[in-house]
Formats: sequence, C-alpha cells, structure tokens
Amino acid sequence: MQLDDLYRQVIMDHYQHPRNQGQIEDGAVSVHLHNPTCGDEITLQLAVEDGIVRDVRFKGIGCSISIASASMMSETIKGKSLEEALELAEEFHRMIRGEPADTERLGDLEALQGVSKFPARVKCALLAWNAFERAVQEQRQERRA
Repeated sequence: MQLDDLYRQVIMDHYQHPRNQGQIEDGAVSVHLHNPTCGDEITLQLAVEDGIVRDVRFKGIGCSISIASASMMSETIKGKSLEEALELAEEFHRMIRGEPADTERLGDLEALQGVSKFPARVKCALLAWNAFERAVQEQRQERRA
C-alpha cells in the first residue's frame, strides 16, 4: 500500500466516523465558524481545566477534509496543555501552508499534508483549527472578566 492510499484511508475514516462529535454540557466555550467559499460550518466547544484541554467537541457539516481535520484535531489536542495544543495548531498551520513542519508531532494529521497543494481546500482543513484558536481567545477573555 502506498503512503497516499494510507493517507486517503485515514482521512476517509475520520470523515465517515468522526471522533468527538457532539456537545459539552457544562463549562465550555462555544465558537461557530462558517467558510462561505465552500459552505463548511463548524461549532466547536472547548473545555479547559487547570490549563489542560479537558474536552473538545464539534458539530459540523462540510467536506471530507473539513470534518476529518476537526476529528483528528479533537483527538490530538484532548488532554494536552493549552500551550502544547496551541503549538500543535501553529505546526498544523505551517504544514497546511506547505512550510517545513514537524509532521511526526502531528500524528494522523500528517495525512492532510497534501492539502497544501490545493489552495481552495486549505480553508477547509483550517476551519476547526481556527475555531479552536478563537475558543482559546474567548476562554482567556472570560477568565479575565
């Protein structure tokens, strides 16, 4: 099996069987983003306790790239410190822009590396990550208030 085939299988598995879909009942920041270019939408909820991503859930409609990216992201950042999760977000942004990135650190997310060759799909892959970063900003603002 070639690497491209394996990557396609990973993406399709996360698209057809997304992890961490649903919602968090209490103590979560919720962010809704829409990609008007292709119609993808995501509502992401983030729960952080003591600087650790306790839970992350999403509901979304969109293409295979958008849903797979959200699913893989949720698995990758859950249980990580907020700072480590934000570092992974930066690493993912670099990879998707076609810049040098530590893909080993990203785990299954490496399967989305080829998206960088398709500028129209980059926004699809980044939608969940942008929602996560916005949720972190909102969570930090709530703590300051």
